[in-house]
Amino acid sequence: MSTHQPGPVSVDPDDAPRLSGENEVEGEGVLDARRRRTILITVCLALMAVIASVSGLNVAQPDLAVAFDASQSTVLWIINIYTLGLAALLLPLGAIGDRLGRKPVLVAGLVVFGVAGAAAGLAPSAEVMLGARLLSGVGAAMIMPITLAVITTTFPENERGRAIGVWTGVAGGGGVLGMFLSAALVDVASWRWLFVLPLVLGAAALVMTLRFVPDSREVSRHGFDAGGALTSAVAVVGLIFVLQEGPERGWSSPVTLIGLAVGVLAAIGFVAQELRRGDAALLDVRLFRERALAGGSVTLLVVFGVQAGIFVVLFPFLQAVLGWSGLLSTLALMPMAVLMMLASGLAPHLTVRIGARATMATGILLAGAGLALMAGIVSVDGGYLSVLPGMLAMGLGMGLAMTPSTEAITGALPRERQGVASALNDVTREFGTALGVALLGALLSSGYRGAIDSRLADVPDGPADSAREGVANAVEAANGAGPYAQELIRVARQSFVDGWQNAMWAGVAVMAALFLHVLVRGPVRPARTGPESPSRPACPDAPKRADAAAS
Repeated sequence: MSTHQPGPVSVDPDDAPRLSGENEVEGEGVLDARRRRTILITVCLALMAVIASVSGLNVAQPDLAVAFDASQSTVLWIINIYTLGLAALLLPLGAIGDRLGRKPVLVAGLVVFGVAGAAAGLAPSAEVMLGARLLSGVGAAMIMPITLAVITTTFPENERGRAIGVWTGVAGGGGVLGMFLSAALVDVASWRWLFVLPLVLGAAALVMTLRFVPDSREVSRHGFDAGGALTSAVAVVGLIFVLQEGPERGWSSPVTLIGLAVGVLAAIGFVAQELRRGDAALLDVRLFRERALAGGSVTLLVVFGVQAGIFVVLFPFLQAVLGWSGLLSTLALMPMAVLMMLASGLAPHLTVRIGARATMATGILLAGAGLALMAGIVSVDGGYLSVLPGMLAMGLGMGLAMTPSTEAITGALPRERQGVASALNDVTREFGTALGVALLGALLSSGYRGAIDSRLADVPDGPADSAREGVANAVEAANGAGPYAQELIRVARQSFVDGWQNAMWAGVAVMAALFLHVLVRGPVRPARTGPESPSRPACPDAPKRADAAAS
């Protein structure tokens, strides 16, 4: 269990829980069931606004390039700077939320996020857009960890797993839903309308937060860990910058190597700072010795990495190989997203029956089987149906693995550190996403180039050189390839499938290693999410339920 002792938590009198006779825990009143559902809807709306902003602009890259007369590098920075700002500030702002009060930080984050989103939608230049997106990332970093912390500090222990399952489903599948709605808006209106959806969701969440969300905060005996906050932010910026820019600039370029050096040195400094501060640390890194925190973090890192890598592979397959539109391609991902969200809700029930470790292992095994299916039966002629079974298995497996992993992370830290616990959960997801895109994307590109080189012997140099850059480039180059057009398209599509298989089999190997890790070092019992504070003791039969659910 955690080496921390739960500290006192103050609650705003204006937000004091209303008593409900059917929801009492040893004489202490808890929020009634209706209000808890409203709170869950509120934080999920706020989370969905953040997630939609992460993925939405991906469908509008050509439109942004034309609107701002911007290079591809600038367009990618418009997209990536949001993620960079979000990831860098999650831990510091999560800790500030614990201290200043989770409700005021959530309200402030929603306001900042809304103002920045409006500025981005009206941006007259790429420079203004970059600034607005960075500010949006700051607002999102105030929102995202607080949404989960509100759940873990509001819901009673016997309901917390189900609430986290809903949150996890929105976090995992909400990105695909956001991309679909964004693609629809781009098709029927313009890219500027992409910011309407997050703004509407954020405004609704703001109104509901002011009305329904209770406030809670930590009363700490220690000063704020400014050194840990600074070194964590620099480490995250450096390492995610490398993962984002490495494939574009080259892994051996000076900028990439400098970013790597800064990130690694800052990470070492962060660990040294946290070990020195001990119980006063921003994040007590000694807790990673525990099975629950380490197992949950590694699982989320890998699962989100594989999920992000799958999207990198699926979109060009659907668009360049099958010739589908962006909207139809995004719609094709919906079965996987819906199944992921349903499985996230099912996972807490399964955890109670067979334990957290067995639930996580089952999810990982299913996700690995999905990758193997996609690697084994994908083909150009088979089209969408050749990848659908693997997508469904992936969605089911990831949903089962994500919820108990999230519970393991939040349960490893005490109640007064739930903002930090939630931020750690989110940072892990962001690192996994960046890592998966970089590595699986690189494997796909390498496999494609290796496969297509030997098939271009009879194609003129100009179209052949374009085809080597990627399958979309090959389809475009076919327009000027004369009699070689159909052959160029055929070999490019087949080479993409070969590269796809390389990436998928690598993913299978990673999931197999994760499966063995969870079997050996996964959490033995369901996570004790957000240890109860002295003012709200655990339910008397909680130990019995925990013992019955041991894996």
